[in-house]
Amino acid sequence: MSISDPSAAQTPLLDDTIDGCLDYKGRPVRRSSSGCWISASFIIVVEIAERFAYYGISSNLITYLTGPLGESTATAAAQVNAWNGAASLLPLLGAFIADSFLGRYRTIILASLVYILGLGLLALSATLSSISSSGGQNADDIALSSSLQFQVILFFSSLYLVAFAQGGHKPCVQAFGADQFDTQDPEECKAKSSFFNWWYFGMCAGTLTTLSILNYIQDNLSWVLGFAIPGIVMAVGLVVFLLGTMTYRYSVKGDEESPIVTVGRVFILAVRNQKTSYSAIAAEEEARGILATESSKQFKFLNKALLAPDGSKEQGEVCSIREVEEAKAVIRLAPIWATSLIYAIAFAQSSTFFTKQGATMDRSTAMGFEIPAASLQSFISLSVVLFIPIYDRIFVPLARALTGKQAGITLLQRIGSGMVISTISLVIAAVVEMRRLKIAEEYGLLDKPNVMVPMSVWWLVPQYTLYGLADVFTMVGLQEFFYDQMPNELRSVGLALYLSIFGVGSFLSSFLISAIENLTSGDGRDSWFANNLNRAHLDYFFLLLAVLSAVGLTLYVCCTKYYIYARWGRTF
Repeated sequence: MSISDPSAAQTPLLDDTIDGCLDYKGRPVRRSSSGCWISASFIIVVEIAERFAYYGISSNLITYLTGPLGESTATAAAQVNAWNGAASLLPLLGAFIADSFLGRYRTIILASLVYILGLGLLALSATLSSISSSGGQNADDIALSSSLQFQVILFFSSLYLVAFAQGGHKPCVQAFGADQFDTQDPEECKAKSSFFNWWYFGMCAGTLTTLSILNYIQDNLSWVLGFAIPGIVMAVGLVVFLLGTMTYRYSVKGDEESPIVTVGRVFILAVRNQKTSYSAIAAEEEARGILATESSKQFKFLNKALLAPDGSKEQGEVCSIREVEEAKAVIRLAPIWATSLIYAIAFAQSSTFFTKQGATMDRSTAMGFEIPAASLQSFISLSVVLFIPIYDRIFVPLARALTGKQAGITLLQRIGSGMVISTISLVIAAVVEMRRLKIAEEYGLLDKPNVMVPMSVWWLVPQYTLYGLADVFTMVGLQEFFYDQMPNELRSVGLALYLSIFGVGSFLSSFLISAIENLTSGDGRDSWFANNLNRAHLDYFFLLLAVLSAVGLTLYVCCTKYYIYARWGRTF
């Protein structure tokens, strides 16, 4: 008994530990006292703070650029898209640094500090704007011009410092949050699927707060205060994140080489072995006991990395089966990534032309309060906040009962459903804009851009609401898809790839706007994006995007037919 009792006592402890994870002191972590929703709650709070800060800048950025900085509508829209693009592409760098060197926890802390610095400098640049605008008539024009130039340099430097910080923060926080759930445990695996829904719920709650409060402060009180508050909120979020340090599960990072280098080596060896016959590869697969599967048959040229060019099999000169499968998982994501770009181009319009569209309309309420144009974006967040609980608690269980799938529908089906809704939203946006232009013509306002068009801004609510509904399906689906289908060591990179869709989409939107501006202007004509929106044709632009979205959706459906889910992901 004296021997058997200690063994029995140790069994629960052994079962309670989680493979591949440590606590904050580097000890084996216990399931019962770490991770799951307790840890995820701290991480969701810091994400709410970060989204509050980010959208506190991006949602009303076009108003600041066309107002205090005096840029044209087309130029400002291109600037906003370029910045959003940079902010969405920089996570690739942040994810590489996190997965290869610092780890997610340290990268989050460092990125948060840089974030706070950037927001502080942004508030300082707005302070200079206030000082310049308060100068009297006798103020030295040269001094004011120099001050304005310094303000613009400081503003854009601070703006891109925020984008750089977001690049380290965004992919790591979400991946670190998902890491708190053990996919080997059935209950935690199911909870992880809900985590992505509630993660986006938290994001949109932060965004909704920003659009409801911060945009009003920026438009009616002070840009300085409007830029300073996000910095304060971000600092509070960092403190909350640090409070959860003792509860987090930290993935074990060994001394092995960077996973990005490993995947890269598969492609290099496959190219160097291009002359190797497929019969030799088949013999090697048989020798290793590899069973023929759909995955092994797809992208067979990568299987050449299993052999060295000289036929040797020394350590380091050939790749393992898992390494080849990881490389295949990465390349399989490329068609999904590419066909999602049109959705990202459409997504970029909500913070630019939708906002300018609303600024020309009747924004007064029964209480005499005028709604800030940028605050209309709150309907996107509001529809997300309202629909995600319905999706998670009602739609998923019903769909699960019908399909037998853990998430109700597959991730690719979820993403495609949102693309359909987004296309419908763009058609509605075009119809509403046609109506706005007709009313402007009827009231003789075509050449009076500063006069309000007597059409209620509530006409824009349907397009904003459908955008939010599309996000519930496509945005959340893309997040989970790019996390789930990447190897564990590359999941920060996976989320960075998801974000890069919207980065490249913003750049493509900027390019499309510039191209259309050049094609439709000149010879005394008003372009589709004329500063006088009553002479512009945003309706044509929205219809063009709807057609492109339909084409993109068709290509996406074709690509999904050939997609093979990674074996370490969920079973569908």
